[in-house]
Amino acid sequence: MATAYWDREAGDEAPAAATSFWKAGHAPTLIAAFLYFDLAFMVWVLLGPLAPMISQTLALTPAEKGLMVATPTLAGALLRVVNGLLVDRIGPKLSGAISQLIVIAGLFTAWVAGIDSFAGTLALGVILGFAGASFAIALPLASRWYPPEHQGKAMGLAGMGNSGTVLASLFAPMLAKMFGWNAVLGLACIPLTIVFVAYVIMAKDAPNAPAPKKLVDYFQPLKVADAWWLMAFYAVTFGGFVGLAASLPIYFTDQFGLTPIVAGYCTAGCVFAGSLVRPLGGALADRIGGSRALMIVYAVAALALAGVAFAPTLAAALALFVVAMLALGTGNGSVFQLVPQRFQAEIGIMTGLVGMAGGVGGFYLASSLGVAKQLTGSFAPGFLIFAGLALLALLGVLLVKAKWRASWTTGARI
Repeated sequence: MATAYWDREAGDEAPAAATSFWKAGHAPTLIAAFLYFDLAFMVWVLLGPLAPMISQTLALTPAEKGLMVATPTLAGALLRVVNGLLVDRIGPKLSGAISQLIVIAGLFTAWVAGIDSFAGTLALGVILGFAGASFAIALPLASRWYPPEHQGKAMGLAGMGNSGTVLASLFAPMLAKMFGWNAVLGLACIPLTIVFVAYVIMAKDAPNAPAPKKLVDYFQPLKVADAWWLMAFYAVTFGGFVGLAASLPIYFTDQFGLTPIVAGYCTAGCVFAGSLVRPLGGALADRIGGSRALMIVYAVAALALAGVAFAPTLAAALALFVVAMLALGTGNGSVFQLVPQRFQAEIGIMTGLVGMAGGVGGFYLASSLGVAKQLTGSFAPGFLIFAGLALLALLGVLLVKAKWRASWTTGARI
């Protein structure tokens, strides 16, 4: 999980002039990290676009559908910590290779053997969690090659792989209609295998990697209240983003009777909006301060999600979801503008912990929407509760921002 950068040869004097981004690090590794992250996120949410067809075949209840699409999110959250430990001990390249092989083998086995029960979907969801945990591998793999002045670009380019969720929404329902949803699991192995080969050829561990930390060191930041605040803030922003990405196909098909393909297109549009603005969220936070950006984010997200609960038409719901995803995507970048200001020395550890919290938030949203639908016959209570959590997060920012601005020693805006 550590994100220490490569400073070339230890003891070398710093160059007089800054090196350009593309000459400063290792471009093939950066490209490999992006491809790995992109395809990993694609399959991480794969059960979401397929959920309407899977649930029809297996006769799943709304609560079971919600839990099915939420399981990869929770597994990915927990496995991010495991992957972070592996990165520090065996290096990011080998950790990524192992993770990719587990996902490919899991999907191939599910395709060959078939999935004929709810328990089978949960087992596959756990395997897909390894794909979601790629966050803790791809970012250190790329960022360790780059000096501080280029860390933001390296992390941003590698992190753009979360756009892979769009690919699942666009293509999975279409392929499922042509070949059946179980065949999509096997078809997904083709691009994953191609990217795996490219990854093995292109990726390279940076020299002078930091020494592995003791297990207890990974939990030291949890003794600090600021760590819990940042984790809570990301649980709402990224949790809302990934929870909606997994749940919207079910919502659009159940609420408005859309076909899985059309529901996939609607979901892709919403997810694309949230993915696109993540780097812009960091830039906005740099300009006006991370805490101020988050206050705007939570206010907009709360209003949009509350509006969705009462949206009378597909057009209204779609517009509100786009607004919510734009806000949540901006919030993702804003949180990670704040993390290194408070935890510069523990940035790798905090990346894993904050990322884990985001996955837990996504699990809650996706599963609670299913439970709300089953208990009340409507998704509205689930959206209203999450809107309430956004308002609580807004209150949290209001409570800590003055203290942070007074006590954090940093040149950036807070």
